[in-house]
Amino acid sequence: MSIAQDYRASIHPAEAQRKINRDAITLSFPNTISEKLPWLANLSGNRFHAAELVIMTSLESLLALNLLPGIGPIRVRRLIKHFGGAEGVLRANYNKLTAVTGIGPECARMIASWEDHLDLQGELSSIRSRGITVLTPDDPAWPQPFEHLPDAPILLYVWGKVLENDSRSLAVVGSRKTTHYGRDCTHKLSFQLAHMGLTIVSGLARGIDTAAHEGALAAEGRTIAVLGSGLGQLYPPENIALAERIADGNGAVVSEFPIEMGPTRNTFPQRNRIVAGWCEGLLVVECARRSGALITANLAAEYGKHIFAVPGGIDRPSSEGCNTLIRTGAILVTEGAQIIDELQPLPPESRTEAPLQDIRSAAENPRLSENESLVLGTLSKEERTMDQIIEEAELQASVVAATLLQLEMRGLATQLPGSHFVKSS
Repeated sequence: MSIAQDYRASIHPAEAQRKINRDAITLSFPNTISEKLPWLANLSGNRFHAAELVIMTSLESLLALNLLPGIGPIRVRRLIKHFGGAEGVLRANYNKLTAVTGIGPECARMIASWEDHLDLQGELSSIRSRGITVLTPDDPAWPQPFEHLPDAPILLYVWGKVLENDSRSLAVVGSRKTTHYGRDCTHKLSFQLAHMGLTIVSGLARGIDTAAHEGALAAEGRTIAVLGSGLGQLYPPENIALAERIADGNGAVVSEFPIEMGPTRNTFPQRNRIVAGWCEGLLVVECARRSGALITANLAAEYGKHIFAVPGGIDRPSSEGCNTLIRTGAILVTEGAQIIDELQPLPPESRTEAPLQDIRSAAENPRLSENESLVLGTLSKEERTMDQIIEEAELQASVVAATLLQLEMRGLATQLPGSHFVKSS
């Protein structure tokens, strides 16, 4: 039976009972309400008429609480514990709500009149039409690390599928404005770790996040994209195709926010706590001194997670954040195996079937000409300008330009914006 269905029962004043069957459960509403169903009598004058009852599932009630603005998961959990379930919270009147620690008058009024503040049926309709599922703490696939987080989400909207073994995961974060070095390191490490069986968790943002998801997909591994918006307002829009690849059997795109909620300055920090809390460890690949990635790393450290960082050049502002993390105790890594060594062992069967070498190495390519060898020898993961290559190779500009083109055609060199060049991975 669809979670979007409403069930309403009218209590007739005469001596009669009306029975409603729902998933093999029969509810009887006797004439003497105050004796048999005292909680129903308490609803009179609140949000229901005495003659009407809306029967909701636990999931529908949880969705309603999640849709209410400004309450937050910590207070929702406190309410659920106090009233014995999400349904009990929505049935409670104003006086009972204000008796709960941390629930002030404004919050209590909103919950007591919750139907005036949200469109539950519209949300349920969107869930059904978009093929979205809703994951709750009662589901076997609910991430186990959330059980220890005081501010864990109360539910997750899921596009794709979350598996139980996705709790064996590593978060990968970094700058949106990244360099070729950062993207290449992220792709390499995410590929290696996904190949070994870890699920890669990131935020689907530009830069490092994108490279992390793509590396996991290249390894035919699993990846989870946690959004800072609702699933109906996916951000950034240029990553919609990437999100589709993730949801199509390789993982899931998830969000705690209502489906049509757009991104705001506040939603991204909320998203980051899910990324930090989901994982066994968190890897920072490239970020500046002041970066949201550092905030996420600090939050993960507070949650007791392993913190890893990729070093960068001491003269590169884009690596100042990572170098600072390493100086203050993060584990320096250059290979995926170094991260695996710090985590719980993964079973051999968790490895994917993708070839371990995702990308070409220069040694596997046909023999190079003398000029090709000279020019390729000047290239590395660090970006080089044409003038730098000419000076180091000690060749004429026309020869260097022609040779770089040949190396690009053979997949050994990559030209970046601004006529910068790097050695291809």
